[in-house]
Amino acid sequence: MTELSQFLSILYRNKFVLIFVPLITVVAAYFLVKSLPDQYKAQGSIATGLVDKTEQGLMSTGTEQDFEISRKFDNIIQMMSQKKVLDQVSYQLLLHDLKAAEKDDFAEPSKTLQALDQNAKNQAAAVLTQKYKTQQELSPAVPFEKKLLDILDDMQYDAESIQKKLTIFRLSNSDFINIEFEARDPEMAAFVINTLSDDFIKMYAFRLANNYNKTINFLAEFLEQKRLALRVQMNGLRDYKIRNRVLNLDEQAKSLYGQMAEFELRREVAKKDVIAYGVAIKNIENKFNANDRKYFESAVSTINQNIVATKQRLRAVNEAYVKSNFDPKYKASLDSIQTKLSAQIDESTDRYLYNPLSVKENLVSQKLTMEVEKDLAANSLATIEAEMKALNNRFDGLVPNEAKVQEFETAIDIASKEYMEALQKYNDARLQSSFPATLKVAEKALPGTIQPSKKIVLIILSGVISFAFCLFILFILYFLDSSIRYPQQLANATDRPVLGFVNHVGGGFRISELQNENTQESKIEIFRNLIRSIRFELDSEFPDPKIIAVTSLHEGSGKTLLTLSLAWAFSKINKRVLIIDGNFNAGDITKLNSGSKFLEDYLNRGEATPVSTANGSISILANKGGDVSLYELADETRIKSALTSLKSQYDTILIDADSLVSMNKAKEWITFSDAVISVFESGRSISYEDRSKIEYLKSLNGKMAGWVLTGAQDLLKQTGKVSKYVTE
Repeated sequence: MTELSQFLSILYRNKFVLIFVPLITVVAAYFLVKSLPDQYKAQGSIATGLVDKTEQGLMSTGTEQDFEISRKFDNIIQMMSQKKVLDQVSYQLLLHDLKAAEKDDFAEPSKTLQALDQNAKNQAAAVLTQKYKTQQELSPAVPFEKKLLDILDDMQYDAESIQKKLTIFRLSNSDFINIEFEARDPEMAAFVINTLSDDFIKMYAFRLANNYNKTINFLAEFLEQKRLALRVQMNGLRDYKIRNRVLNLDEQAKSLYGQMAEFELRREVAKKDVIAYGVAIKNIENKFNANDRKYFESAVSTINQNIVATKQRLRAVNEAYVKSNFDPKYKASLDSIQTKLSAQIDESTDRYLYNPLSVKENLVSQKLTMEVEKDLAANSLATIEAEMKALNNRFDGLVPNEAKVQEFETAIDIASKEYMEALQKYNDARLQSSFPATLKVAEKALPGTIQPSKKIVLIILSGVISFAFCLFILFILYFLDSSIRYPQQLANATDRPVLGFVNHVGGGFRISELQNENTQESKIEIFRNLIRSIRFELDSEFPDPKIIAVTSLHEGSGKTLLTLSLAWAFSKINKRVLIIDGNFNAGDITKLNSGSKFLEDYLNRGEATPVSTANGSISILANKGGDVSLYELADETRIKSALTSLKSQYDTILIDADSLVSMNKAKEWITFSDAVISVFESGRSISYEDRSKIEYLKSLNGKMAGWVLTGAQDLLKQTGKVSKYVTE
C-alpha cells in the first residue's frame, strides 16, 4: 500500500473530525458575522498634470520617460498614505461628530466621548482645530490629547483604521489617481475621500511652492557667486594687461614674427654681399702692381677723403634705416647720399690718375664701387644682427605674458560656463515655479454605494480553512507517527519479509468461533481467509514435517491466537498438527485446553502420543508453568530426540514460544525449530530496545520465515488478496 493510501486511511478513520469540526466552525462563523454592519464604498479621483500638461504653458514642451512619470505617481500615492496626511482626515471626522447633531454622526460615539461634558467637547474641538491648522500630531504624553487619541481609536477614526479601508492607485496609464474608501456610513465614505483630496492638494501645493522658493533662493545666491567669480577673473586679466602693457598678444607675436623673418632674409643677403664684394675687390687688387698703386693713391688722396666722409654719412643713414624697420622716410636720404657717392667715384675715375702707360681706369672704378657696397653690406649686417637680438628679446618677453594671459582666459572661460549653467538653472527654476504641475480634484466623491455582503464568503471561507487545518493537523500526525500499521511498513523497517496480517477480532474471541464454519460474522470470515494465506506461505516455503516456533517482540501481541489459528488452518488441509505450549510464564494454551498432556512428562518419562495423530487432527502439549526454561527440563540430546520423534508422528508442530522479552527462553525453542514466525502488533513502534531483537531474528538466516502483523484494522478490504510482503 502506498503512502497516499495510508494517509487516506487515516483520513477515513478521522472522518467524523473532518466533518464536524468544519461544520461547527461554519455555524460559529454564521453567528459571528450575522451582526456585521453593511459596508458602503465611495470613490473620487485627482488629476495630477504629470501626463496631461496642457495647463502648464511653456513647461509642457518637455517629454518625460515612463519610469520617471511612474516614480512621481508612486511618490504622490505614498505621500497621500502617510500618517501625517491621514491625521488631518481623522481630526475632521471627529470635529464633524463634535459639531453635528447626534443623528448625523458618522459612527456611534465611544464611551469616552459620551462621558465628556460640553466644556470638554469645546476644548476637544479647539485642540483638534489647532492641530489641523498646524498639521501636528496628537501627543500621547499630554493627558487630554491622549484621551482624544483613545476616542479616535475607539471610533476607528485613527489613521491606521482609515488606511486599512483606503485604496489609492493610478488609474491605468492615465493622468488620474483614483481613491476608494469603505465605511459603515455612505456619507462618511464620501467625506473621507473629499477631505483627503482637499487637504492633500493644499499640503502638496504648499510643499511644492516651498521647494521652488528654496530652490530659487539657492540658485540666486549661487548665480551671484558665479558672477562675482567671473568678474574677479576678468578684472585680473585687465589689470595684468595694463601692468605689462599687453594689448593683443596674438597681433604682437605675428608682427614680431614678420620682422624677424624680414631681418633674417636681409641678414643672409648682407652676408652674401660682404663675401662676394670682398672676393671681387681682392681680385682687382691683384691686377695692379706696386707702382700703379702708389701713383693711384697719391693722385686720389683728396677724392678718397671725400668718398670716406660720404661713406660714413651713408653708413649712419643706413643704420637708421635698418633700426626704423626700413621706414620709407629714410629711403630718400639714403638714395641721395648713394647718388653723391656715385658721383664722387665717377670723378675719381675721370681723372688721369694712372700711369699713362697703364689703361686700368675701369678696374679702379669697379673697385671703388665694390668697396662702397661692401662697406654698406657690412654695416647693414651689424645693424641687422643688433635688431635681430632686440626682436628676440622682445619675443622672449611675450612668452610669460602669454602663459599668464592664457591662465586668466581659461579661468574666465570656466567661470563663464559655470555662470551660464547657473543662469540656465535659475531661469528654469523660475519658469517651473511659474507653471507648476498642480493637483486638482477631477471627480468629487458622492455618498458610497452599498457593497455586496461578504458574510457568505466569510462563512464559506471559515469552513474551508477549518477543513484545511484539520487536514494539515492529520498530515502532521501522520508524518510524525512512527507506528507500524501496514505490512509494507513492517517489511521496510525490519528488512525481513512479512507473511501476512490478521485483522482485529475484538475481545472475547474463542477458537471455537474460528472452527465454526457456519458463523456469518464478517470479521471471523476475514480472519479465516487471512490465516489461510499465512498458512499457504509457510506450507509453500517449508516442506513437511516442520517445526514452527511462534514468538513476538512484546508480550500480548497475539502470538497465542496466531498459533491456534495456524493449527486450525493446517488441520483443514488434512495435516497432523501438534501445538506445544512453550510459554512457561503464561501458558495461555494450557489454560484453554485443560486435560492435555504435559510437555514436562513427555520429556522426562517419554509418555505416549499426546492425543491423536489422525489426519486433520490437532494435538496439544501443555506445560505445568513456573519459572523454568526448556533446557532446565531436559538436556539437548533428549530434547532433540523427543522432537524428532514428534516430527515422525506429525506433519506440522507449532510452538507457542516466549516473547523475545525473555530472550534466552525464546532462543532455546528457536534452536530446535525449522522456521520462526515473529508476531508484531499493529500500531506499535519499533523502539531502540527492539533493534537488538530484530538483529537476532535477521541473524537466523533462512530459519526466519517472516513477520505476521496482528490487529490490523485498516486492511480489511485486502482480504483474499494477501501475498508475501518484502522490502521495497
